[in-house]
Amino acid sequence: MNLPSTKPYLLRAIHEWCCDNGFTPYISVFPDGRARVPREFVKDGQIVLNVGLEATGHLHIGNEEITFQARFGGVARELYVPIDNVAAIYARENGVGMSFETESKPSTETGDTSPESTEPTEPPPSPNRPKLQRIK
Repeated sequence: MNLPSTKPYLLRAIHEWCCDNGFTPYISVFPDGRARVPREFVKDGQIVLNVGLEATGHLHIGNEEITFQARFGGVARELYVPIDNVAAIYARENGVGMSFETESKPSTETGDTSPESTEPTEPPPSPNRPKLQRIK
């Protein structure tokens, strides 16, 4: 018998921990044909999304997908991310979080980030940033 994945539960728990402690939760996603994300912000086959309550509308972290509304360059978009495509969730301010195995292969699509975008396409570099732990 296959047990349900713990991944969506861990994503919800870390998201809640970030919000409760005043941190901004970000997810790193490897988009594929199933994911509905702004492709112009995909860089090196991944996109990093702010999933904080102030940056999203109608956020739902389900057992199979994450859905929400967000603005990119002032334009509201509906996003859909399969749970399998989430590679990590972490607090922007200190990098504390968790990384995961992904079911999908990284996309080869890339896009340039717009200076007016409020969403970074990769985590901010920090020499003292803790390493994320991979959960299998």
